[in-house]
Amino acid sequence: MTQTPDPDSQPEFYTGVPTKRLFAWVVDALFTLIACLVILPFTAFTGIFFFPLMLLIIGFVYRVATLTSGSATFGMRLVGMELRTAGDKRLDAGTAFAHTLGYTVSVAMAPLQLISIALMCTTPRGQGLSDMVLGTVALNRRTEI
Repeated sequence: MTQTPDPDSQPEFYTGVPTKRLFAWVVDALFTLIACLVILPFTAFTGIFFFPLMLLIIGFVYRVATLTSGSATFGMRLVGMELRTAGDKRLDAGTAFAHTLGYTVSVAMAPLQLISIALMCTTPRGQGLSDMVLGTVALNRRTEI
């Protein structure tokens, strides 16, 4: 079984990952907001009354779909990073769902989100809470030859 790259012997896989995660998060949040604004007229604008719920659902579906299809959201792809399992595999649907669920729970509870951010900035692999629970890691994308 292969393992994810070691941050001591292969630091290039982890260089700048916390900053890239922040930028990817902003891009993904904007993408989700724009998608919800596009959908809003199709709800006869009644969606305005449950807009936060719509943001949550659309964001959840977006994250699971993009993580399943390419092991990275569009924001992550833009900055050249991806998520990998402990066995250095791309995320499957179940792992993508679990990672998104963990992310959603941590965003919903400020203390968990603050702990997750602190872990991303201080641990050698830059893992947040969801990553640590699932054994996933965010890496700079490998260049395919």
